[in-house]
Amino acid sequence: MWNERYSPPEYAYGKRPNIFFAENLNVFANNAHILFAAEGEGRNAVYAASKGFRVKCFDFSIEAKNKALTLAKEKGVEIDYEVTDLLSYKAETELFDGLVLIYAHFPPSNRQLIHRKLQKLLRPGGAFILEAFSKNHLMVSKNNKKTSGPQNIELLYNTQTLQEDFDEIRFSRAQESIEILDEGPYHQGKSSLIRMIGKKK
Repeated sequence: MWNERYSPPEYAYGKRPNIFFAENLNVFANNAHILFAAEGEGRNAVYAASKGFRVKCFDFSIEAKNKALTLAKEKGVEIDYEVTDLLSYKAETELFDGLVLIYAHFPPSNRQLIHRKLQKLLRPGGAFILEAFSKNHLMVSKNNKKTSGPQNIELLYNTQTLQEDFDEIRFSRAQESIEILDEGPYHQGKSSLIRMIGKKK
């Protein structure tokens, strides 16, 4: 499904970075090494690289990687992009200074396992940013045909569940709000989002 979505030349979620992520880039230390999990077409990783950060990202879609590398070349930056799934991804623990999850939704059967694995890759004091669709998203967006996001409520999140999953993160922000998205053809209009910022204990 994701290779099919990412194969057209148009960027499914646009080339601009996620607004919440871009507005809070200052939570990362200078020259931080940041991991972007389930990064898709690379818009956030490329933006971070353009601001001088060291970037590692991965996704299980080869088409996503191809689009991300094309965008990186267009912007004159380099990113390290690996094609793998989150359960198979291997890296040294406490390797990264930052962790970014933008619309990375996982089923209940392995969601907590993946989240716990990812937080182990973050150094103590490392910064964390997440934006995802909340469980209220289906109700908020029911008349909006341009906003995607999971259509199965089991794949949607709430702040309490995420705080329990990321039990090594001390959150300075964890809130749900209704926002108007303008991110490529698949993220348009009113959406219910969860936005979180924190640091590893």
